[in-house]
Amino acid sequence: MGKGGEKGEEAGEREAQSRLYSWEEIQRHNLRTDKWLVIERKVYNITTWAARHPGGPRVISHYAGEDATDAFWAFHLNPSFVQKFLKPLLIGELAPGEPSQDRGKNPQLVDDFRALRKTAEDMNLFKADPLFFSLYLGHIIMMEALAWLLVSYYGTGWITTFILSCILATSQAQAGWLQHDFGHLSVFKKSKWNHIVHKFVIGHLKGASANWWNHRHFQHHAKPNIFKKDPDVNMMHIFVLGDSQPVEYGKKKLKYLPYNHQHEYFFLVFPPLLIPVYFQMQIIMTMIRRRFWADLAWAFSYYMRYFIMYIPFYGVLGSLFLLTFVRFLESHWFVWVTQMNHIPMEIDCEKHRDWLSAQLAATCNIEQSFFNDWFTGHLNFQIEHHLFPMMPRHNYCKIAPLVKSLCTKYGVHYEEKSLGKAFIDIVGSLKKSGHLWLDAYLHK
Repeated sequence: MGKGGEKGEEAGEREAQSRLYSWEEIQRHNLRTDKWLVIERKVYNITTWAARHPGGPRVISHYAGEDATDAFWAFHLNPSFVQKFLKPLLIGELAPGEPSQDRGKNPQLVDDFRALRKTAEDMNLFKADPLFFSLYLGHIIMMEALAWLLVSYYGTGWITTFILSCILATSQAQAGWLQHDFGHLSVFKKSKWNHIVHKFVIGHLKGASANWWNHRHFQHHAKPNIFKKDPDVNMMHIFVLGDSQPVEYGKKKLKYLPYNHQHEYFFLVFPPLLIPVYFQMQIIMTMIRRRFWADLAWAFSYYMRYFIMYIPFYGVLGSLFLLTFVRFLESHWFVWVTQMNHIPMEIDCEKHRDWLSAQLAATCNIEQSFFNDWFTGHLNFQIEHHLFPMMPRHNYCKIAPLVKSLCTKYGVHYEEKSLGKAFIDIVGSLKKSGHLWLDAYLHK
């Protein structure tokens, strides 16, 4: 670009920065066809950019009309690189008299949380241990090899097949936790390498789609347990969650299912069917409909490898049955671990909380132990993971005491419980929501 072009660009940027806006005006631009957001007091018009957002159009759109500063820092490995995409979207700044935070958020809490993030950076807590993740990947590959050797040496008897299925389900569950690390860009310093290995782990080791996971999971992190924004609480009328949704359904006399029994049919629907039925169908349809051809190729490589390994022993139908049974087992593991941190917590409509308060309202921790760390993929530190999604999981335990201290200072509830109680609380929460629905259905 010539000097004249550069000067013109600089002049345009200065002109944009000279425009001043109030929060009242910014908050009006939260529509599907009109989206503004604020990052570090700068106002950006993301209306057309949202469709090209690498993390998906929805996750960035969920912050339309809001301050997205903490979300921006939470999701971008190299904020300086991202700035070049933000520059053309800049339309102005907050007026000098406007607070940096919207909707009356506590500015001291926000500042202290950002100071905590800076402390974590100074402690090198965002730096991954290559040996940890290498060994983790190694133990997954070892289980895959062990399963194949087992059937090679001992045949296809019922006992051998059951043990093999448990080993493969364990491998799949652990691969699920590992792809989660790469998906959150928490292993390599460069986003590119995280994305490449993420596609390998979720695609070749699990037969799923990296793009499908990104677009779904980042929304969950941006707005956890918020109806219409977090896809993980969209239960498609099968369950009602939290305190407000059951009452809303009850008052409207909505009865797609007998929700007062949802804590009972949960065992028949959610754990056994989520991965082998719902996720499986959704992933394949998404890859084809959105033309995620690279993801489809990675997933195809998984199925090719699997059937080459097991058709000689079980045949085509037997291999399909084995795969379904493995995913049936994995689905139970996945559901209990992923729901224990969220379903018993607050689930409601948007309340526009600050980053710390929003994440703590929607998440809880499980007590630390070597088994809990391994079994949950360190998602027993769900609070720390939600506050710092790009932090390598082996460092959660180091930042946890500082997070607890900050929560204590501002009276933000930091909930931690045993693994057993966490599982029980899932059922108890569903039972409570079901009773709220029944009461509203009958009497309101």
